[in-house]
Amino acid sequence: MTRHVPARREGADSGPREKPGAPHVPVRGSRALAVVAIAALGVVFGDIGTSPLYALKTVFLLDGGAVRANQADVFGVVSMMFWSITIIVSIKYLGILMRADNDGEGGVMALAALAQRLYAKQAGKAGILLVIGIVGVSLFYGDSIITPAISVLSAVEGLQVTTPAIAHLILPISAVILIGLFVVQRFGTGRVGGLFGPIMVLWFVVLAAAGLGMVIQDPAVLLGLSPTYAFAFIFAHPSISFVALGAVVLVITGAEALYADMGHFGRSPIRRAWFFLVFPALTINYLGQAALVLNHPAAKANPFFLLIPDWGRLPVVILATVATVIASQAVISGAFSLSRQAVQLGVLPPLTVRQTSRHEGGQIYLPAINALLFIGVMAVMLAFGSSERLSTAYGISVTGALVVDTLLLLLVARPLWHWRPWKIVVSAVVFGGLELAFLAGNLSKVINGGWVPLLIAAAVITLMTTWRRGRQLVQLDRKSKEGSLSDFIDDLRKKNLPRVPGIAIFPHPNKDSTPLALRANVKHNHVLHEHVIIVSVITAQVPHVPRREAFDYDDLGYADDGIEALTIRFGFSDEPDIPRALRAACYVGVLPLKAKDFESASYFISRGAIRTTRAKGMVPWRRSLFVALAHNAADPAARFGLPPLRTVTMGSDVEI
Repeated sequence: MTRHVPARREGADSGPREKPGAPHVPVRGSRALAVVAIAALGVVFGDIGTSPLYALKTVFLLDGGAVRANQADVFGVVSMMFWSITIIVSIKYLGILMRADNDGEGGVMALAALAQRLYAKQAGKAGILLVIGIVGVSLFYGDSIITPAISVLSAVEGLQVTTPAIAHLILPISAVILIGLFVVQRFGTGRVGGLFGPIMVLWFVVLAAAGLGMVIQDPAVLLGLSPTYAFAFIFAHPSISFVALGAVVLVITGAEALYADMGHFGRSPIRRAWFFLVFPALTINYLGQAALVLNHPAAKANPFFLLIPDWGRLPVVILATVATVIASQAVISGAFSLSRQAVQLGVLPPLTVRQTSRHEGGQIYLPAINALLFIGVMAVMLAFGSSERLSTAYGISVTGALVVDTLLLLLVARPLWHWRPWKIVVSAVVFGGLELAFLAGNLSKVINGGWVPLLIAAAVITLMTTWRRGRQLVQLDRKSKEGSLSDFIDDLRKKNLPRVPGIAIFPHPNKDSTPLALRANVKHNHVLHEHVIIVSVITAQVPHVPRREAFDYDDLGYADDGIEALTIRFGFSDEPDIPRALRAACYVGVLPLKAKDFESASYFISRGAIRTTRAKGMVPWRRSLFVALAHNAADPAARFGLPPLRTVTMGSDVEI
């Protein structure tokens, strides 16, 4: 007999959380919304908010100064920057894509999961959509490694303007700052955001104030906001403008991280912070830098810091350094979110996930991802040595991720919002056309450093596809060794084994085959517990599963033998805590037991060594890679919240 959970009944212990469809952070009232918006400033907008440090400067460094400090070129570049931010960030991400959240979660993996759900009846598309998601998240990892390095370096290099004698200390200072940043990640996104939020408010105020002075002196620079100057620049200098796109894209770095961090703070606080503070401050600052370059062409060497008066330059260098640390936080927290989603969707091995907030499920810390990002960031910073050299490696991963998001957006728009074909075509031309132009402009950087993010993305894609394929092969081998669960139970009834008091819980992928640990327990100990529960955990393609939809119970054909199966559905952002879910199943009446009975329950994990073979299905080096990933995966007992002193590992070897 199989039954679903009945109408929800509250209990003292919570199982899989009941979540509404919008943000993780419950926001009530304008005051609370303002507090969350300020916290979001400290995490979400750091990356895009520090782009003024290097974006315009990089444009003038291209091809030995191909872009000149005259009105036509400066207005053209500023127009391209403004409309890139408007179209990609304000319209695409904040106006459209944030409506395509997956139960409050954002990011390319959540979007891919949403697309899979919308096309569930078209089985052939599911694998393609997952591959698109894998490519997107792989490119995001490249961005997550380069962004902290280039951001911190560009800020600390401001010391060269104020104190040229200490230029040799830029790398050591940057390294110390980055070490501190990765160390504090364990304290959680909420605390980091609460600390950084007020600093970012000050940062954006300084951006606006610095730019406003020059705009007032030369108000004609406001003409640069007209899109006609962008088109005129492109038609007048097609080759130069094509190369310039590789630097203009720097103004929208952080857009994907902004979307991925939606699960931490919610849609409304992010939108309000953007339109009320971030977007105006960025626009004013870019206009101020443009006015400075027009009036003082030599300032194009470092227009941001030269925009600041001499007396305020050193304090702004310090503030900029802090702001770039915050910029790094945006992509790091986004990488944490996407990594957990990737684990739950089965394309990364199980990782240790630490919840850093009792109230917000999206605030997490992944030690392994934090360590890998730190190693990658330090490696690229030391290898390139300066923000100018590192800018050649920047942009490809960003633009690639933008294109992937647009592709998924076009796929979900019709089934989700019932868009008409013309609307999809217009979006494809506007968003896709602009982003493909950015990507093409950045491909010219491949030889000079652009290969770095591509190499990172290729490595991540290899890891993800290897893990996914290896899991499929392991499951096939285990299925052949496990045998039918119904046949096993029928055989047990014939043996009439002695029963011992207590509850034995066997985590297992399904209720059709027999857990290897259950077979081993019967074979070696020749006993069964009074209650045997086979628990199957399913990761749904939504971030959170309401409790009333989380459980399926099956007595496996016999109501009197004490052998039962329970299927638990977790969202990909839920913490898969099996003991807590079992107690919740008792509270809502799914399991015919009491929650307190599980205080002494024993857990048996089916786990054996993985042996490689020469069978078809995977090349040898990928088999070895899969085995290495499996050996370093998180302990399933810790992953499922099982009590260490009451957990036993048993089973037999499996082959791939």
